Amino acid sequence: MAGMFLAPLAHADIDAATQARFAELRIEAGRFEHGEGIPRDPVRAVELYCEGAREGDAEAQYDLGWMYAHGRGVVRDDTLASLFFGMAAGQGHVPAQNMLRVVGDVAAEMPACMREAELPPVEEGYKGSGFEEEFIATTPEQLRALEIVHKWAPEYKVSPQLALAIIRTESNFNAAAVSNRSAQGLMQLIPETAARFNVTKPFDPVQNIRGGLAYLRWLLAYFRGDVTLVAAAYNAGEGAVNKYRGVPPYAETRAYVLRIRALYRKAEHPFDPRAADPSPDLARIRANGPS
Repeated sequence: MAGMFLAPLAHADIDAATQARFAELRIEAGRFEHGEGIPRDPVRAVELYCEGAREGDAEAQYDLGWMYAHGRGVVRDDTLASLFFGMAAGQGHVPAQNMLRVVGDVAAEMPACMREAELPPVEEGYKGSGFEEEFIATTPEQLRALEIVHKWAPEYKVSPQLALAIIRTESNFNAAAVSNRSAQGLMQLIPETAARFNVTKPFDPVQNIRGGLAYLRWLLAYFRGDVTLVAAAYNAGEGAVNKYRGVPPYAETRAYVLRIRALYRKAEHPFDPRAADPSPDLARIRANGPS
């Protein structure tokens, strides 16, 4: 999880309800694209494909790439074709990988339809003003993590509520948690991130949380306090955020960001500019607008 450009979820790993929604969107989009029983409407087809692509559907990303690569009802645009083929290719979509070799892997601005998102309701167990939700500990494990976070977060200039949102989402307060990608402990530090921030005992709650706080401090400086970008980078890696100039179009990362933002609703967080130089892509990310 943290500190690494992780491969997004394969469709087999996405829940059945999400897969069904992806399929419904593609079917409806295909009808508009090909005029099956209704007048052809490529603009509407692009809107529907884009809705699925934004949520991480590799098939919809591929279909959009195909439309732009061949000018099917839209102006041919190899740059946009490359963008969408690249998204799907990154999820292991073999035809998209083949097409990406044809059109080339080039940088492109993220279309507006890929940057729309709404925050979900605040989760149970939190209360507050609607801007920064307060976590209420109900178990000894939660209380222990809460105490550690409140003790150390000020030293790292990280809001305790943001750190707790990360812990809730990453491990649900299980200090012994291990992911299938070797992320460990409360803040799910991968070995590289643990080493980067001098964590030698990743299952020790204090060391793990201090390592996670150090990483959050670095990300906050790197993305100049943009909470959405920080959350996306914590899940998918800062390299992926730079590459896609915003939240990567992966179902896992999109859902992760929305969950963090549901628990910590401030869009901006104070940051220590001494912790890291800003991302070299930050100006272009901001020019893209909301992720």
